[in-house]
Amino acid sequence: MKNIFKVIAKINRVILPSLTKNGLDPVKATKFQLLLLGWRYYITKNSLD
Repeated sequence: MKNIFKVIAKINRVILPSLTKNGLDPVKATKFQLLLLGWRYYITKNSLD
């Protein structure tokens, strides 16, 4: 199961934008940006466990 999350994490790095490098303020983020942040956090957390 962990291998699946590692593959998804690599795909995320290539496809999804890095919101933190762009200086995104979480307070001013749109719901879609918050969704992306949550998704990336979930995948990263599970790939490292």
